[in-house]
Amino acid sequence: MNTKELSRFIVVGVSAVLTDALSYFILIRIIETNLSKMLSFLAGSFIAFILNKTWTFENKSSVKPQAIKFSLLYISSLFFNNLTNALVLKAFQHTLFAFLVATGVSTVLNFLGQKFWVFKENNEISEEE
Repeated sequence: MNTKELSRFIVVGVSAVLTDALSYFILIRIIETNLSKMLSFLAGSFIAFILNKTWTFENKSSVKPQAIKFSLLYISSLFFNNLTNALVLKAFQHTLFAFLVATGVSTVLNFLGQKFWVFKENNEISEEE
């Protein structure tokens, strides 16, 4: 595994969470809470997409198909995050532990999904070239 990519992925993740949190705490002062959370999550996700594309995975491919894949990955990750949280919470009845396990699962899924699917470079060179 490429430690440079993993390190950058973690930095980007922290940046995305900070963007989410900062946006949320600004927005809740001016608009409804649920809308604030939705918009702040989207802001953090946008930061994660742009930074992972350009810096973590240094990908030059077209944005549109990657944005669609990224969105599908994050929706799937959200599902598994919530499922894991519910299962661990039911089994251990410890909120922080469930949160940490669920976050770990979604972080691994997001890293692998972005590395091997969303931002996968097509390195195959045609023999005709």
